[in-house]
Amino acid sequence: MFTVPQRLDQIRLSTRHLPNLEVDSFDGLTVNYARMRQGGVLIRGLRAISDFEAELQMAHTNKTLSTEIETVFLATSNEYSFLSSSLVKEIAKFGGSIDHLVPPHVAIDIYRCQAKTHPT
Repeated sequence: MFTVPQRLDQIRLSTRHLPNLEVDSFDGLTVNYARMRQGGVLIRGLRAISDFEAELQMAHTNKTLSTEIETVFLATSNEYSFLSSSLVKEIAKFGGSIDHLVPPHVAIDIYRCQAKTHPT
């Protein structure tokens, strides 16, 4: 729905209160990017058991590509465990409120995008 620069801006706005955080993007393998940035740990979020299966497979694959990089999994809070970008976009598409699901500036961007693609 959004370009990479737009998503980076949304993330920067959403995390501006966090000190020592850098928002970046890359193309290619995550382990190569981690090596380039001298990172030793990948932090991955989990919502449901289905996420864990896919993330565990990815962690094992990354380990075969770079044995020095570890993966740590963090579970989301219960209140957001059901949430996905597809669900948020569908709610907005059919006129539902997403204000309680995403940061205010992201909701505005989604509503604007939906208005352009689905004018009334």
